[in-house]
Amino acid sequence: MININTLIGITVPLLGTTLGSAMVFFLKDQLNELLRKALLGFAAGVMMAASVWSLLVPAMNMSEEAGMGKLSFIPAVVGLAAGIGFLLFMDRHIPHLHLDTESPEGPKSSLGKTAMMLLAVVIHNIPEGMAVGVVFAGLGEADTLTLASAFALSVGIAIQNFPEGAIISMPLKADAGMNKGRAFVYGMLSGVVEPVGALITILISGIMIPLLPYLLSFAAGAMIYVIVEELIPESAEGEHSNIGTIGFALGFAVMMILDVALG
Repeated sequence: MININTLIGITVPLLGTTLGSAMVFFLKDQLNELLRKALLGFAAGVMMAASVWSLLVPAMNMSEEAGMGKLSFIPAVVGLAAGIGFLLFMDRHIPHLHLDTESPEGPKSSLGKTAMMLLAVVIHNIPEGMAVGVVFAGLGEADTLTLASAFALSVGIAIQNFPEGAIISMPLKADAGMNKGRAFVYGMLSGVVEPVGALITILISGIMIPLLPYLLSFAAGAMIYVIVEELIPESAEGEHSNIGTIGFALGFAVMMILDVALG
């Protein structure tokens, strides 16, 4: 049964997206380019640290506790590859349009620009929802997964969702011509996939407890795909700047501190 702590935990990331989307009411036009790159780098750093500290390391520890010994890396490697493969498949077969680009990816579609932009964000957010869901699903199944560490992951993703919400809603207002209220709603709704994905993952995990190490590393692989495919290239595009790298380092450090201090 899903308890109140789990419900709160899987909702926290959506709060970050909502607050970030609300920046459309307070900021003029688009985000400053250097700030956008810094925020993208920060988001990538948070997701990378979460993939390692909150997902891959617990997956290997669980496998070791299960008696796999020196082969405890196998579930992590298999799950990692499966997660990357899953996002690669979605990237190829779902029409979507990344922010600040004019050429859609995936199969040809009659969908409008706004719809494809939101689909790109949904693809991005699926692994984050899965990550939160599988960690909360694993509570009580392994000593390496605690309520504090699960909330650390939720808070970390919420922190990176804040700038992400702003990065989504601001262009919807500036490029798609939406009014502030509608851009805010679309930005907020882009984050709904996370608690929904987390809930589905928890329900599936309930009957797949022995596969938790694989599910943890699957979520890590999916998140790493997003980092390498989208966040890092977008933080480095255009005029050369190290601001994305600095943002990445800061985001990684913040998530690592959260995971270790609260876990």
